[in-house]
Amino acid sequence: MKETSLSFQAQVDEYLIRHRSVLDVLTKMQEATARVNRAIAKAVTTCGCITVTATKQQFPNDVGLSDIRQYVQTHLDGKLCERCVEAVESEIGSELFYIAALCNLLDLDLEAIRKKEHSRIKTLGIFNLK
Repeated sequence: MKETSLSFQAQVDEYLIRHRSVLDVLTKMQEATARVNRAIAKAVTTCGCITVTATKQQFPNDVGLSDIRQYVQTHLDGKLCERCVEAVESEIGSELFYIAALCNLLDLDLEAIRKKEHSRIKTLGIFNLK
């Protein structure tokens, strides 16, 4: 779906008034990340729609890099309920807002960064270890 109005990054630039300092944006971005983490933690501890069962990742020593994905676990069980989906999406939206704001302050094109990262992932495939 193509946006007909301003791009997301341009809208952020238009509406970001109070926190135009790079220090404000960096700390707001960090706060937004913490809120994403908190929303997910509340889905586990308050709602219970998802659970976390974390253990050491186990996979055979002789498995190839291309096959390792089938052995690595997410440690998540369940599915976010509608209310938790809304909360997590909202917090991720705020995080994206401040990422776009940081790009604006640094004169970077967020969409170009996304495309470059996509291309890098596509090119490197399984060797894109992060």
